[in-house]
Amino acid sequence: MQSPLFNYTEQQSQDRYTVQNPQLLRVSLTGHEDILARKGAMVAYQGLMEFDGEYQSHGQRRARASTGEGLDLMRCSGQGTVYLANLAQYVHVVDVDHDGMTVDSAYVLALDSSLHTEVIAVDSQYGISGTGKYQLNISGSGKVALMTSGQPLMLQVTPDKYVNADADAIVAWSSSLRVQMQAQTHSSGVMRRRGDTGEGWELSFLGQGFALVQPSEVLPPQGAQIGQGLAAQFGMGQQGSHAQNQNNAWN
Repeated sequence: MQSPLFNYTEQQSQDRYTVQNPQLLRVSLTGHEDILARKGAMVAYQGLMEFDGEYQSHGQRRARASTGEGLDLMRCSGQGTVYLANLAQYVHVVDVDHDGMTVDSAYVLALDSSLHTEVIAVDSQYGISGTGKYQLNISGSGKVALMTSGQPLMLQVTPDKYVNADADAIVAWSSSLRVQMQAQTHSSGVMRRRGDTGEGWELSFLGQGFALVQPSEVLPPQGAQIGQGLAAQFGMGQQGSHAQNQNNAWN
């Protein structure tokens, strides 16, 4: 049998995480350390592998219920290779160090089981209930595989060069940055989008670090769930700024 498809054979690497192609992640397990992956993200595996639902503590369940932010994970263990993907989104491997990383949970494909996750709040500058945003803070030392809709843009933030990003396009940022959610409008019009520009809430980043932005602000199809094998979903997760806009009826 002959076909150009044979150009897409598996990548050979000694690394634990390897981007097999821009939209597929290859993870090698030796039996010594497990990884946590988004439920339903496994597309293939080789070797003696096991997949189990990941236990959530009472605090994690309570935070998920009150904020909507959190991770639906499965534990991948054993010896072999597992291939992970989600709705053909682009995959990027990030080394998390002592500075930590803050991310929307909708963009996490996999992470080392040794990393710690915690839900945090990003408040709006106006202090209006329902106009803030919840994100996931990842700390410790290890690797995280992120997903983006399209090839992303990594912006450097310095004390003399701050960055503003659309709240529906931001994917992740350095946890050391100071962050505030804001709208370029006066307080009496804060519940509305900015005139006829189509622009709404944004996040302002100050300090020293990086901010990752994707080239997409598209709402997901109605009812689509990332990692649940449904129709293609792009843009922010269910608890993104657009979703809060809908759920809280920002008019």
